[in-house]
This record gives sequence, C-alpha cells and structure tokens, in this order.
Amino acid sequence: MPAGDRAMVVEFGNEISEAINNQVHALEARLTESRTMGIVELVPTFRSLMVYYDPYKTSFHELEKTIQAFGNILGNSKDAKKRILKIPCCYGARFGLDLKDMEEHTGLSRDEIIQIHSSVDYKIYMMGFLPGFVYLGGLDKRIEMPRLKTPRVKILPGAVGIGGSQTGVYPVASPGGWRLMGGTPVDFYDPDREEPILCKAGEYIRFVPITIDDYYDIRHMIVKGTYQVETVEEGDEGCQ
Repeated sequence: MPAGDRAMVVEFGNEISEAINNQVHALEARLTESRTMGIVELVPTFRSLMVYYDPYKTSFHELEKTIQAFGNILGNSKDAKKRILKIPCCYGARFGLDLKDMEEHTGLSRDEIIQIHSSVDYKIYMMGFLPGFVYLGGLDKRIEMPRLKTPRVKILPGAVGIGGSQTGVYPVASPGGWRLMGGTPVDFYDPDREEPILCKAGEYIRFVPITIDDYYDIRHMIVKGTYQVETVEEGDEGCQ
C-alpha cells in the first residue's frame, strides 16, 4: 500500500506472530541484499515493512514489481543464523518493584518467575516507542502480567519489565506502566556511542541472571568503556 509519495507499506498479516514477523525480516534482508535501486530506508514492524524510497530514482509500481518477483522470500532462510545478545539482568533487589505482585498474580514463586523469564531467547520483533526500546516476542504465558492501572511517572534506564504478553527494557528514563522485575546495567541507547542503538529488529535477547554486586561491577566496566555485551550465533534448531 502507498504511504505518501515516497514510501510503501508491505503487510503480511493482521496479528502478532513469529511466522509473520519472520516474513517481514526476510523481505527486509532480501531488499538489502539485492541493493534495490532507490530504497532509502527499511523499517520493520510486527507485521509489516515500511519501505522509504527516492521517487526520483524509482516508483511505487517499480518497487511493487520487484517485491512480487521475489516469490517465496522464506525459501532460503532455513539455514539463517540467529544473533543472540546475552543481557545481564539483576532480578529483584531495588529493581524488581513488581515481583511481589507478580507472585500473587501468577501463583508462582519469585525463583520460578525468574527461571521462566530467563530461559527464553526473545526475538526483537520491532524497535520503537523510545530510541533503543525493544519489543520482544516469546514471553511464557505463565508470567504474562496486566499493565499498571496508573503508570509510573519515571522509570529508570535499564528497567526490565512485562506488559501484557510482552517483555522489554526501558532504554532511557520515561513514564511507563509495565511491571518491573529487574534491571540491566547495559545501555540499550547511548547517544555518545559509535552505534547508539545496542541491537536491531530481527535479533534475539537472552536475559542472564546476575547478582547486585555483578550489576555494579558491570556498570563500572561500562563507564570505563571496557565492557562488551556477549553475543552468540545459533541455527534455528539451537534456539528456544
């Protein structure tokens, strides 16, 4: 569908699902690899891809023909590697303001909630809301939580929370209504860094439980510029 005079939206469905999101990122990768003339920027969402283009170099109809000619864009993605960022997370302590409420709502113990939350490789379906904010898919239904009736006025950077069927990390201080269960010392957004945004849509995040002492040790290394987030690559069969 056209979106103004220099963009198009390619939709794949009308729901949040990994299968649909895989199509979105497969098309993004195909367009990037093909170096299609005139494309300025690609912005993936849960279920669609926004394609910005230069109308002096291509047109809506030319791009439409190119995309339709790709056919089954998932046909060559079976061997694709998944890039997983291992994000340290201190659950509880001064960060888990809503863990007690989560225990009461789910009927699970604090240790069970933490174990469940840290046992999944969450796909970054899309970025948005704030610079560096990740919308993650794959949250276990057992720990889904309703948002707060009254949002907090200020949530500190690095807060890890759950809102409905999603989990995520607040990259900067902001208001928010997600249930807070932990905090990471890692900066998801740093305007002074060469790459201000830590990750990108299509990658995965794995939360790794750490102690409060670990948190401050890592934070100290980040300030000194000596800490680097660990990443691993796995095939489809290696991720949960």
